[in-house]
Amino acid sequence: MKSDQPTSQVKTIVLLGLVYLLLAYLIDDKYYQLILTVVPIWAMMGIAWNVFSGYSGLVSFGHAAFFGIGAYTVALAMIYWNLSPWLGIPLGTLAGVVAGVLVGYPTFRLRGVYFSLAMLAYPLTLLYVFEWLGYQEVTIPMKREDGPLYMQFASQYAYIVVGILFLAIAIYLASRIHGSRFGLSLTAIKQNEAAAEAAGIDAARWKLKAIMVSAAIAAAAGGYYAVVLIVVTPPSVFGMLASAQAMIMALFGGVATLWGPVLGALILIPLSEILHAELGNHIHGIHGVIFGLAIIAMILYAPEGIFPRIRDAINKRRGLVTVADDSRRTVNVPPVDESQSRPAVSQEVALKVNHLSRSFGGLKAVSDVSFEVYTGEVLGIIGPNGAGKTTLFNLLNGFISANEGTVQFMGKELVGLKPNQVCRQGVGRTFQVVRPFPRLSVLQNVVVGAFVSQPDNDELAHVQAREALARVGMLEHEKVLAGSLNSLELRLMELARVLAGRPKLILMDETLAGLGAEEVETMLAVIRRLANEGQTIVIIEHTMQAMVRLADRFVVLDHGQVLAVGKPLEVTKDPAVIEAYLGKKWMEHAKH
Repeated sequence: MKSDQPTSQVKTIVLLGLVYLLLAYLIDDKYYQLILTVVPIWAMMGIAWNVFSGYSGLVSFGHAAFFGIGAYTVALAMIYWNLSPWLGIPLGTLAGVVAGVLVGYPTFRLRGVYFSLAMLAYPLTLLYVFEWLGYQEVTIPMKREDGPLYMQFASQYAYIVVGILFLAIAIYLASRIHGSRFGLSLTAIKQNEAAAEAAGIDAARWKLKAIMVSAAIAAAAGGYYAVVLIVVTPPSVFGMLASAQAMIMALFGGVATLWGPVLGALILIPLSEILHAELGNHIHGIHGVIFGLAIIAMILYAPEGIFPRIRDAINKRRGLVTVADDSRRTVNVPPVDESQSRPAVSQEVALKVNHLSRSFGGLKAVSDVSFEVYTGEVLGIIGPNGAGKTTLFNLLNGFISANEGTVQFMGKELVGLKPNQVCRQGVGRTFQVVRPFPRLSVLQNVVVGAFVSQPDNDELAHVQAREALARVGMLEHEKVLAGSLNSLELRLMELARVLAGRPKLILMDETLAGLGAEEVETMLAVIRRLANEGQTIVIIEHTMQAMVRLADRFVVLDHGQVLAVGKPLEVTKDPAVIEAYLGKKWMEHAKH
């Protein structure tokens, strides 16, 4: 079924392209034909912006930089080298890719509004650079004898055909990204970058790939824009309007969707151009008014864009429910086989922590911590609030760098590695506060976790994801949006996401937090099954009754230091542990 999807997308693209060309053929007015030529260009720009910002969540105000580079490459290549736009546009596309790397690599260090402002600086800088170089107005030479060879046609309709051809290529590229490993990884980064990194996704690498593809499409659009308008000026290709239009096409139509930017261009470009022709003499800057009203309408009536609203309405009418129904859903956790004896804990050391320390200013959150985890063992990390337990986990899987000490997993040093690199070594991790990708389905959430163990095979990643969901009793929920799950289901889904990556060691950070009594028993059953299967687990938990049932050994932390290490019965009777953590009630309970 998956293999049929590209074919289906191609058929849809060809069909819609033919419909557009048929409608354009029926229109004789030259001005309206020019509008129909420009629509595919701005649809491409919307797609370019969407491929990067729509999926990654990094809002770019600077896509005009790539657009302008493509336009000037085509124009200058024809002037100085007599290079046909048929070759100039691919050259401009390559220049866009290079620009994407040069822009993205340093700018990804920034976050939020600082990233957006930095992106805005690039086209504005290029605008002044090209004006300073003397390219205030570059006119593409006319080639009357060999017009078609230089992409100069007698009929405006031919420009529309070529524009639709370029747009079809852009849509096809976007379709291969949408729903693929590429798209899912970027969407996961957008919705929760920490969870994506913990699942083995190299956020920096995927962002760089996204901006390269995005810049290539934007540069191709700019190159063809230069061909259509013949005259290229810095304000027309590097100006704020070019970046704004790219963003608005995607936002209005629907970000992180395949057809949203195309729909946005089909609605907004003809509307703004026609009103500009009719009212431009009376209302200067009518383009800005139209785009401003489009943004207001989108915020009020369709925050996610027009296309998602239409799609959701159609799905609702068809009865395709993507939100979980509390009255019908159940978690089918496979029962624990009590007759099956748990395999003995190996004497092989899986994880060895030596003198690990981390300070924040004058506070020593983790101080000279050392312990070992054996293969097949369930090790409990306990201690009072503020003891440094979660900080310790963040040190173990790379979210925080250590000031001192080493962490060796299966003989390999983990200190200095990023979270995605630690995950690829075989260390999975759940979070104290669940970190789902809420706008992805349950299956997609878990598939993201499976990518780390299947770097080249998406189909096997889906198989592993379903296997992981079955292990935690969540397979029936695979099509449900993660944002609609309850606390237990979110915990189980997050654990399935870890299991899908086939980890050798799982770090569980307060997996029972926020669960009711029955839900705790369900979660404990899942963890016990994993332990019976020989899974190595390190777990942080405050519920001592549960921890005593699960853990083979305890490591007790207090004020960032190891207070005690040993078997549960030994540790829970240790006066120092009782005084620091368990309290007098536990002491009375222990006596009885």
